[in-house]
Amino acid sequence: MPVIAVVNQKGGVGKTTVALGLAAAAVRARHRVLVVDLDPQANATTGLGVWNPVRTVDDALAAERPGIVRELTVTAGWPAADGAVPEVVPSAPALAAREAQLATDPIGAQDRLQVALQGDDHELVLVDCPPSLGLLTVNGLFAADRALIVTEPAAWASDGVVQVSRTIERIAQRRGGLPRVAGIAVNRLGRTRDARYWHDQLVADHGDAVLPPVHLRAAVAEAAAQSLPIHALGARPGAAEAAAEFDLLLERILPLGVPDALRPPTFASPPSGA
Repeated sequence: MPVIAVVNQKGGVGKTTVALGLAAAAVRARHRVLVVDLDPQANATTGLGVWNPVRTVDDALAAERPGIVRELTVTAGWPAADGAVPEVVPSAPALAAREAQLATDPIGAQDRLQVALQGDDHELVLVDCPPSLGLLTVNGLFAADRALIVTEPAAWASDGVVQVSRTIERIAQRRGGLPRVAGIAVNRLGRTRDARYWHDQLVADHGDAVLPPVHLRAAVAEAAAQSLPIHALGARPGAAEAAAEFDLLLERILPLGVPDALRPPTFASPPSGA
């Protein structure tokens, strides 16, 4: 069960967009996917078409009970791709208070998500971390075997990558080398000279760790606004290109045996009320 934490301490770089794009790509490749929403803003939860969940990841962090994630997992409200949809452990704004409570626990505050995930049998778990390096993100990194750093081609992006890399390294020193950095995903690469300059700077500073970028496209924002996977918007301008970029990103960070001749999925209608 590969667990990938999607991280950056800076907000607004599109961590959730990348996490959901990867989830859509993995479902398209017929893999059983779980998204764990560790952000109190709950954008991954609503982006997956889940609204007003009764129980959330907050229950997992509070209970400190092995395997509790299985009790909290719900099916996403996305239309099915060949009968498959991701599952999600949802979040809610109340999770912010849990982080403050965890800070008062001197023992075991950092690995509660790892404990909660014990026994999970999904083929891929994506943990959408909040825009900070606090205890929620630390829980995501302690649970993960790989960390995907998401950034955007902008000023100081490289410095932010270095900062989060140091946090990942410190945790890996305590966990026998895990998580490893899966790479640096550059999100929302525009066609301006400024965007190209900062992207080139990231490549100059971090070399092969910089993965193929996800370009700035209206279709990606449209999918998020409609709580739909990008792969379901194939007829929209730029949607097929964006979906292909997420497919490639998934292959680069975690080869999952995507079939050579993968037929396009058939998307069913969204569940009523989604």
